[in-house]
Amino acid sequence: MMACSQCSRQNPDDANFCYQCGAKLGEAPAAVEAATEASAARPIQSEEALWRQFIGPNADHYVSVFKKFSSNGQPRFALSWNWPAFLYISFLWFLYRKMYLHAFVYAVGPMVSTYLTGDFSAGIVWSIMAGATANYLYYWHCREHITEIKKAGGTDQAGQDTALKESGGVQPYVIWVGVFFYIIFLATLTKMVQEGPPGLDRPAGETGRSHGASVT
Repeated sequence: MMACSQCSRQNPDDANFCYQCGAKLGEAPAAVEAATEASAARPIQSEEALWRQFIGPNADHYVSVFKKFSSNGQPRFALSWNWPAFLYISFLWFLYRKMYLHAFVYAVGPMVSTYLTGDFSAGIVWSIMAGATANYLYYWHCREHITEIKKAGGTDQAGQDTALKESGGVQPYVIWVGVFFYIIFLATLTKMVQEGPPGLDRPAGETGRSHGASVT
């Protein structure tokens, strides 16, 4: 029989772990204590550090802005403005920040609004809405995901880091998608300017004949 160095429980000679406390048999108490102390000495990430890790690029800016949306630990709405969400193609900004549902809404919403109203300025209204609400929506996005990660991850730092990386951060490829869209838009705009408004490319002789015919 082999006695456990932790609880003194007698275990069979071929056992690797204690049947009572689960300690590894034959391991010196000092080694066990050292491992326990090392685990206890591991620094625990602060709440702000978790937010910064989740946000990724421009974390300093967003952590500062998010303070407007929290009062004594309770969320509250406050006015703010997000220039990238307004100036950039709105649904691409949400996609860049992995806010997929909001990206879908801001991709479909302007098209549906323009179709129903026949007014292309509806897209500008959606851009203004994005600029005014993006920070608050992103705050809730971060808050909900970080809370879920903390509940699921527990004390497993490696698993928590992996979850923060997968759910948070950004998608850099979206920047190039936006650049591609803007190149197409500028090329189309340049072509429209060169061709001029419809009806102004009629030959001068034809215009004169039409005018003479109307006089007679």
